Amino acid sequence: MKSGIHPDYHVITVQMTDGSTYQTRSTWGAEGDTMTLDIDPTVHPAWTGGRGTLLDQGGQVARFNKRFGGLSLAKK
Repeated sequence: MKSGIHPDYHVITVQMTDGSTYQTRSTWGAEGDTMTLDIDPTVHPAWTGGRGTLLDQGGQVARFNKRFGGLSLAKK
């Protein structure tokens, strides 16, 4: 490999939102830095497959369901 063209690959500490930490190798920051996560992949619905709750009360979704709630693609 050519020297001087690759980023520095070093050990950093990653701190999860619950306070737990682990060490990994990365090109982020400098040796010994701590990366604090704002969104934790162990609890975020995008990674855990959780479903969000719909907080629309009588708004757009309710009107849509009222107009088109009886439609179905299944053959009768």
